[in-house]
Amino acid sequence: MNASAGDLFGLPPEDRTSSPYTGYTRAHWEAAADGMLEAAWKWATPGGARLDLPGPPSHSGARSDGLEGYARTFLAAGFRVAGAGGKDPNGLLERYADGLDAGTRTPGRDDAESWPLILDHHVQGQPMVESASVALGLRLTRPWLWDRLASDVQDRAEQWLRGALRHVPAGNNWYLFPYTVAGFLESVGRGDAVTVRARERASALLEHWYRGDGWYADGDGRAFDHYNGWALHLYPLLDAHLAGDEKASAHHGARLREHLESFSLMFGGDGAPLHFGRSLTYRFAASAGVALGAVTGHTPLTPGASRRVVSGSLRYFLERGAVGNDGLLSLGWHGPHAATLQTYSGPASPYWASKAFVGLLSPDGHPLWASPEEAAPSEGPDRVLSVPAAGFLVQSTGADGVVRLHNHGSDHVRPDEGESAADEDPHYARLAYSTVTGPTSAENTADNHLSVTVGGARSARRRIRPLGSGHGDDWGWAASWHLPVFPAGPSTVPGLRVESVTVARGRNELRVHRVLGAPDGARAELTGWATDPEGPVRSLLRGLYGWEVPEDVRAPQGTAFARRATVPRLGAEVTGTAVLVALASLTADPEAALPDEAEDGALDEVVDRVEVAGDTATVRWAEDGARTRIAFGRGTVTVDHG
Repeated sequence: MNASAGDLFGLPPEDRTSSPYTGYTRAHWEAAADGMLEAAWKWATPGGARLDLPGPPSHSGARSDGLEGYARTFLAAGFRVAGAGGKDPNGLLERYADGLDAGTRTPGRDDAESWPLILDHHVQGQPMVESASVALGLRLTRPWLWDRLASDVQDRAEQWLRGALRHVPAGNNWYLFPYTVAGFLESVGRGDAVTVRARERASALLEHWYRGDGWYADGDGRAFDHYNGWALHLYPLLDAHLAGDEKASAHHGARLREHLESFSLMFGGDGAPLHFGRSLTYRFAASAGVALGAVTGHTPLTPGASRRVVSGSLRYFLERGAVGNDGLLSLGWHGPHAATLQTYSGPASPYWASKAFVGLLSPDGHPLWASPEEAAPSEGPDRVLSVPAAGFLVQSTGADGVVRLHNHGSDHVRPDEGESAADEDPHYARLAYSTVTGPTSAENTADNHLSVTVGGARSARRRIRPLGSGHGDDWGWAASWHLPVFPAGPSTVPGLRVESVTVARGRNELRVHRVLGAPDGARAELTGWATDPEGPVRSLLRGLYGWEVPEDVRAPQGTAFARRATVPRLGAEVTGTAVLVALASLTADPEAALPDEAEDGALDEVVDRVEVAGDTATVRWAEDGARTRIAFGRGTVTVDHG
């Protein structure tokens, strides 16, 4: 346990009887919420309307950031007090009531307390995001806060919140912010045709974005990430749960249950969520969907396994420096880490982590807290799971608790957006992500990437087109193709295309690529996992067919997990069509023996035969003699294993 976090938050002693994996109980969650809130409130304005936390401002500016501090901490306070049946030993609700009063007196005025107005997302959008947290905080604490406010304060609060209903959200999960505001207004008897329309519009879009397997796209494109759990599932199901709407709860709950079938596997044995997608500075908010499933009963997990995941995630970050000596959550991952951030990240942004405290809505005695902790899904037998709707292949190994996500479907590129190499996002563009590694920065050699170099320019991967996926008892596969785009010279090469297949077994990854239409003088490069060369996490990248002798490349800016990192890289001259086969592996198991490095083309104890005939590659696995056959067709891939 990180002594500074424990001392700052006054966490109680561990309870290894009821919580043999984490030592955390409901009391630890309450203490963590209290500690986070007390530290943040030291930065409040005199009237309490804004929490102006220290640090560089977001692109929305300091006034919006101060509202963000109020709203996001209010969400934690709401779960904390509502879960305790209104008990508020630290007087939190009085502070938030005063802040609501002060912030809504003259909204839009440039002074120390006034909240910014809610406008269209492209004009002044961030306050719309925060309006949902304010509304949800008020809904959670209604008997002890809203119902005791003077009528004029209620009216002013409603008027400010209605800005979210009158203005245009961004074309993604943002539509759930006016949905949440409208739900609160209707719950206190202030609904009308405008609130009804806001909820209908969001509900229709949510249905449009649903892709199956429990996964939503975050907008009209193919962005699948942590926003599924902490936004796209959380807002509608929590709304239905608070309203007692059994029909809506059943609808949204069934989808969350299916989502958790795959998503609950995406937490490592050490509690870490996958380092993948944007807004990762929200950290343990990643466990919000797991907690909500336990609260509502819409989950495939046992209560003990649910608590193992959520408490493991909280403890993971508290132990690794997410909280500074001032008690504040920093902008980063473990500690501060600039490459993890987006331009909308401000000093209070990490407090969306408050969503994880939704578990506190389960009182003492609820199975979530009363049942003994059980192993997390990633701590069981090795698993490989395909998620066709998202184009994911999830691979976990029980010996080290490492989870890997092979990305053949999520790209965060809007349908109307061009594919510019300048906009390549390390949080989506890579072939693979894990719970023990992070992507290298955009300025360093890209990890887990197949690039083509033409005329000295190395290609980027933007829009990802899935080609299929599947899994069996001990293996799985996923495939995709992309159009290589270049940062210099012509943006594309006519006819050039890259098709990629990942086949996972145990901790091993067979990476097979077909490069089509490569011009004379082109060079293909494949990189593996970025790891600290002196750290406990080790990686391997071996060429099995078509690749030259490997080399290690430095990534001086490191990753969110390693201050220094190296990336293994393979290269090959390619012209026309080329099929390339490699073996990658990642482990944090000190007992694991990775295959020895050998000359290019040499076979080892993992793979003992590779045959490539035309556009078909066949690999025989040494352990059991099983064969995997990857056949590339006209825009298709067929994978057989047996």
